[in-house]
Amino acid sequence: MPQTDRRPDRWVILIVICLAQLVVVLDNTILNVAIPSLTRELGATTAQAQWVVGSYSLAQAGLLIAAGGLADRYGRKKVQLLGLAVFGVGSLGAALAGSPGQLIAARAGMGVGGSLLLATSLAIVVRVFDADEQPRAIAAWSAIASLGIALGPVLGGLLLDHFWWGSVFLVNLPVAACALFAVARLVPESKDPRGARPDLLGAVLSTAGLVGVVYAVIQGPGYGWTSAGTLLAGGLGLLFLLLFLLWERRIEHPLLDLSFFRDARFRGAISGGVLVSFGTGGSLFLLTEHLQFVLGYGPLAAGLRTAPMALTIIALNLTGAGVRLTAKLGLKPPAAIAAGLTLLAAGLAAIALFGHQGSYPGVLLGLVLLGAGAAFAQPAMAGTIMSAIPPEKAGVGSGLLGTMGELGNSLGVAVLGAVLTAGFAAALPAGLPHTAARSLPDALAAAAPGTAGQVHSAFADSLTSSQLIGSAAVLLGGLLAAWLLNRAAAQPAAPAAARPTEPATPVG
Repeated sequence: MPQTDRRPDRWVILIVICLAQLVVVLDNTILNVAIPSLTRELGATTAQAQWVVGSYSLAQAGLLIAAGGLADRYGRKKVQLLGLAVFGVGSLGAALAGSPGQLIAARAGMGVGGSLLLATSLAIVVRVFDADEQPRAIAAWSAIASLGIALGPVLGGLLLDHFWWGSVFLVNLPVAACALFAVARLVPESKDPRGARPDLLGAVLSTAGLVGVVYAVIQGPGYGWTSAGTLLAGGLGLLFLLLFLLWERRIEHPLLDLSFFRDARFRGAISGGVLVSFGTGGSLFLLTEHLQFVLGYGPLAAGLRTAPMALTIIALNLTGAGVRLTAKLGLKPPAAIAAGLTLLAAGLAAIALFGHQGSYPGVLLGLVLLGAGAAFAQPAMAGTIMSAIPPEKAGVGSGLLGTMGELGNSLGVAVLGAVLTAGFAAALPAGLPHTAARSLPDALAAAAPGTAGQVHSAFADSLTSSQLIGSAAVLLGGLLAAWLLNRAAAQPAAPAAARPTEPATPVG
């Protein structure tokens, strides 16, 4: 839109959208430090405690594409408001839960609300800001997401020092209420003008497929990748996803237009995003174990020591310094993504190598490199994905971006965690039961006198190997994304197909 048509309140709208997103991202990490407390007070088993965390991710990842389609067809503002309401009710239910089953159900409800919010947040941002200001707005949006990841363990630890475990859910209520009021007053409505006929079957198939795949990924490490439950869930999930793709090719107005994947920019950014989430999600999960089990920090202290990564992203992106530096260096999106992912890979390698030596200053260097890499790569990838799809499909694009991130993160935690467990089991002293490899405390409890040092060394060596695999995955993602994006830049632009245009965002 021309500069004279820019909404004067667009930056206030961005703050409101980021506030709504903050509570969703916060709840991905705030619960980690509360698991021991709620396990004791609710009498939850280990499996139930895992599903308190897993049900949130499962509902969120499974519904993101369907939520994006719902937003495009019926209105992104309406879906954002619905998401805030569902998330708030789920948070209240979680805080008042009297049994593990009630808490798991409430967390699933929070995941449903979270999917509606994540599928609309970036879509609203790209509709409110014009092409010139979108990079700064998307960079700020990425920075707030990182702030949520960093604040989660710290805020959770502070609340648990003064209140009961339910306080980690009650803290969402005032934020959700304020965001609900502000979104209703400030955010403009936008939707796909062709949205009269929803693709209900596509929504059902995509949700069933993603839930099955994510369920298998979450269950695999605990129950075995070849167990009947894991194979059945994963197989059914893949079958539903195949049926979803076949159905989307047949109908006139699909939920997910598969022609998006013909665009090499879209493929490059999506591929890079999955591998980044795989490497960073899995490696940071391993880092928290390293800080607590190897270096001996408590949960709150470990959370504080992972914060420099997010603080670096915030310093570069929230201030606009990252965007200005990218422009000053003349980095186009392919180069920005490649440079960012190279820094990410270097940071993960530094954490693996220096962390193995017990050096927190070395880990700190790795975290700063991670933050700098994410500050370059994440906004460029998000901007590339959103620019490669029609404006009227912004909700589906935002939902797909979130889905790939959730799936990559879940795969990273599961696969790198499985690599850690396998390596740890192979390196343990002879005579220990196989179940001792589930965690370092289990192995130490089962170890014979005088072998504790060997057990610690085996765990540290396995952590380093797993983290280096994560680093290699991120580097591979950078190379793949840069190659695909450079191919797209070298190809002549295809003539744009005629398509309906959303009404211009009104001023005021």
